[in-house]
Amino acid sequence: MPEIKRIGVITSGGDCGGLNAVIKGVAREAYFLGIESVVIPHGYAGLYNLVQLEQVVYLNAERVSKIEASLAGSEAGHSRVKISKIADPNKYERIKEGLKKFGIDALVISGGDDTGSVVVDLSSKGIPCVHVPKTMDLDLQSYSVGGDSAINRIAVFARELKTTGMSHNRILVIEVFGRYVGHTAFRGGVGAEADAILIPEIPVDFDVLYEHMKTTYFARIDRSDVKSGTYIIVVAEGIKNINGEMLYDESIPPDAFGHKKLAGSGKFVRQQLEKRLKVDPAVKEFMQRTGMFAPGVYEAPEVREVTPGHLVRAGHSSARDVNFGYKAGAAAVFLLLEGKTGNTVVNVEGNRIYYQATAEVIKRREVNISEISIFESLGTCFGRKPEKYIYEIVEQKGRIERHL
Repeated sequence: MPEIKRIGVITSGGDCGGLNAVIKGVAREAYFLGIESVVIPHGYAGLYNLVQLEQVVYLNAERVSKIEASLAGSEAGHSRVKISKIADPNKYERIKEGLKKFGIDALVISGGDDTGSVVVDLSSKGIPCVHVPKTMDLDLQSYSVGGDSAINRIAVFARELKTTGMSHNRILVIEVFGRYVGHTAFRGGVGAEADAILIPEIPVDFDVLYEHMKTTYFARIDRSDVKSGTYIIVVAEGIKNINGEMLYDESIPPDAFGHKKLAGSGKFVRQQLEKRLKVDPAVKEFMQRTGMFAPGVYEAPEVREVTPGHLVRAGHSSARDVNFGYKAGAAAVFLLLEGKTGNTVVNVEGNRIYYQATAEVIKRREVNISEISIFESLGTCFGRKPEKYIYEIVEQKGRIERHL
């Protein structure tokens, strides 16, 4: 591989925590090694249009000092563009011309599975790239910058919503991102001590969910001296019903990567609970017993859905994501210097940089549902009948995998 004198930095896909740490990690390591680095703005759209830009932003010491690693989002900007879908038969040559124009020898690209698929594509076309894993969904084979930040924000929002839930004795359904996997809903829900957590990996039996809600919620209010209580459900956007069907918004066309818009899981869960509350004769007796019943006005507990949306990927990055972002960004520079293009930085531990082919890293990793039953034994509902935790005691031998 030719000598690398200048690196282009791209962030692509969704924004999240830790990305600015990746940018600073690349820039500062490159600077330390006597290599220049520049921002290619607007993700892959910016890469395609690079040849038209009059100038690029150099990540010199002064510019890098203005980037706050602790802030989420990306100083480099984003877009959801799949290069191969661009209606231009000369798109790859155009990209190469843009890189040549600004003397960019190689790219560090941070993003998730869709972004990674383009890394594989660009690498196959002779464009040197190294991938830094980024997705709050945590659906890659390796840890991804942004995941810990999202989990912490979900946990904080869900935990803090308990105050308004208890004030009104409401059942709250909190819908969060995650697309086809439930990592962030699962970990964020556990962190908030949610009563129920619904994830795509486990089809939801709403009768089971309702009975758990009813038993837990009724008992909680009955025990309270002021008859106050709430029930918190954290639900991933990509949940499936008992028939394995996902909830899509068919009015919105698929994005550039073919993903349909996932929407309405919180609303759907609310409607399912409301339907059961309305016909359950035990509800009226409960409302009367606890002094809440008002004929024709307030005859059943209120169910509300809350969608924090982009708030869970905005704001500040967790310390873990800043640490990982810095290390992974710096490690990407070393992979480029060693000619390990088409690969993803998996981890940095001591003086060892671990990498894997990007094509392998972007294969979807789902929640290991064998772990779910331990939380079911602790009282959390996952929309199914609780299963016994089947465990195996294993002595740890040799090194322990870490991400920090």
